[in-house]
Amino acid sequence: MKKIWIAILAFIFLFSCKPKDKPEELIIFHAGSLSVPFKQMKEKFEKENPGVEIFLESAGSVKCARKITDLNKPCDIMASADYKIIDQLLIPAYAQWNIQFATNEMAIVYHGASKYSEEINRDNWYEKLLREDVIFGRSDPNSDPCGYRAILTTQLAEEYYNSPGLTKKITAKNQEYIRPKEVDLLALLESNTIDYIFLYRSVAEQHGLKYVILPDSINLKNPDLNEFYKNASIDIVGKEPGSKITQTGKAMVYGITVLNNAPNKNLAEKFINFVLTDSLGAQIMENNGQPTILKINNNYKNKIPEKLIHHFHE
Repeated sequence: MKKIWIAILAFIFLFSCKPKDKPEELIIFHAGSLSVPFKQMKEKFEKENPGVEIFLESAGSVKCARKITDLNKPCDIMASADYKIIDQLLIPAYAQWNIQFATNEMAIVYHGASKYSEEINRDNWYEKLLREDVIFGRSDPNSDPCGYRAILTTQLAEEYYNSPGLTKKITAKNQEYIRPKEVDLLALLESNTIDYIFLYRSVAEQHGLKYVILPDSINLKNPDLNEFYKNASIDIVGKEPGSKITQTGKAMVYGITVLNNAPNKNLAEKFINFVLTDSLGAQIMENNGQPTILKINNNYKNKIPEKLIHHFHE
């Protein structure tokens, strides 16, 4: 009898020590400006897909790409605030296709205690930023599309407002408040350390901040103005040490892809299908001030996975 009880207890012990089924994991590198909608998508997707665990890692889009190309960090999905980053840094060695899926616009963001907040508007914002007692922040152009878009916006403003030397003045001021990605600046703003940020309108809306709506000629929002936007350009660090990539002004469009060596490619494609679906991820993007767009380069049409291509059928 004693032996039987020992056997039963051993069975119970072994059964209780049996490891639980490991969840399916999905690793997503994404632009900082996608933090809020992607967190909401993660929660909804995990709820609808029990046994799935999504890991979100936010950084400037250029930095996200370099984690893949330079550091070989495992990643399933890369979502960039500028689809061109995927084209320029990941395709074809690290990814095969790129879907353009959302839009945004540049704004000058502030809070109630910002100096001259009662006076600033779409016609005088650059004059207020250049006041000696005003501090503003921007993100690093070599790490983050919002950083180089801030410079492109300033270059366009120089022409739009007929203000020679504006870009040089803006870029020379408050350089100690340049950060790796645009969302890193929010804490500085909310603690009253700085007065203004060059930031995406969507991030301002998601965080309940005030902002100046800029003219379409300089906010990089309107695709119909791409010819004018092309008048602005900036060089950022390229793929190889010492190399440069020229970023030219263009209406801002976000891009998303699955990596060639994605640890969980099937699940990654399923998540992107969720992102693109009107009643699911696309609706979440809309609700967060990032209108959806669905577009692919003709060169990628034959490379888009079967479960995603239906989004592009007429």
